[in-house]
Amino acid sequence: MADGAKPKAAAAKKKRYLRQKAMERVLLALVPVQAGAVYFFGWRTLVLTLVLCLVGAGVEYGMARRRGDPLTAAVFVTATLLSLSLPPTCPFWIGIVGVGVAVLFGKEVFGGFARNVFNPAIVGRAFVYVSFPIELTGAFVPVWKGGLAGLLHWGARHDLDGLHAVTSSTPLLAHREHGFVTDLGQLFVGNIGQVFTGSDGVSRVLNAGSAGEVSTLLILLGAAYLLWTRTANWRLMCSTLGGAVLAVVLFRHLGGVSAVPALPWMLCAGGLMYAAVFMVTDPVSAPKETAAQFAYGLFIGFMIVFFRWKAVFPEGVGFAILLGNTVGPTLDLLARAWTDWRAARTAPAAAEGQAP
Repeated sequence: MADGAKPKAAAAKKKRYLRQKAMERVLLALVPVQAGAVYFFGWRTLVLTLVLCLVGAGVEYGMARRRGDPLTAAVFVTATLLSLSLPPTCPFWIGIVGVGVAVLFGKEVFGGFARNVFNPAIVGRAFVYVSFPIELTGAFVPVWKGGLAGLLHWGARHDLDGLHAVTSSTPLLAHREHGFVTDLGQLFVGNIGQVFTGSDGVSRVLNAGSAGEVSTLLILLGAAYLLWTRTANWRLMCSTLGGAVLAVVLFRHLGGVSAVPALPWMLCAGGLMYAAVFMVTDPVSAPKETAAQFAYGLFIGFMIVFFRWKAVFPEGVGFAILLGNTVGPTLDLLARAWTDWRAARTAPAAAEGQAP
């Protein structure tokens, strides 16, 4: 038996690709979001995703083969999440840099899959946004509208009503800097793009956000599939939204901060919903203890709203998740310590109750 098992073990070690059903289900959940990106911004968004998948797989394979590990399906999730979190007109070379950093420094330097501390896609996204802020904050555009919309176009829309549309006036920035509140229905469906007049009297083009965060409806379809298949942890997803709700209630309704938008608008705008469904629920970088998962999600959701109010970048999702990744192991330790303390307190009482 032992001799027969050796060839099987050797074959397993030489396996070049490791199928991960959970990761493949995440990719399926991202199909509506990716299809929406093509519909709203053109086929270029799909090509960018494919390019990042190829580059990411190449980086992981080059590192993993040195350890004798196979290529994993998780790298395609990382590349797709990163691609859809970028502006629709993001230069290909910036996306390639981002996925290289995501896979190499977000995962491989820790030893590969399931050993990383930070969400790799967020590592790559944060790196390129900090390194190339001008190129990325000026890469947002309005969506194509009507009929087949972006299905008839290679790239995104660059003009609207005679105005150059490639600016940074996304719904979040338009609200914070120019006092314009995008229609909630447009945020939910993804039909974002119009000329608006800000509080300064200047006409600007309202642009959508990153390629995958535009339509809350499509994101919720992916969320429903992940929850139905029990791929994503509902505690992480719901607690993130709960943290955002708590922050809005605290800052806007109790603190009277009008700069913090109303709750439904805050949940649908920007990448909050996309992050809650696909990023925070990453099973590797999230805590494992139940109490810690609730605290982790609440912390991230709360910090997203806080960063949107106070930080230089109007979004805040990436930095909030990185902070959550940082405190996640500590939350797990605290949760285990609390469980052990409660067990130690109840054990003597249980022993006394069983004594004759």
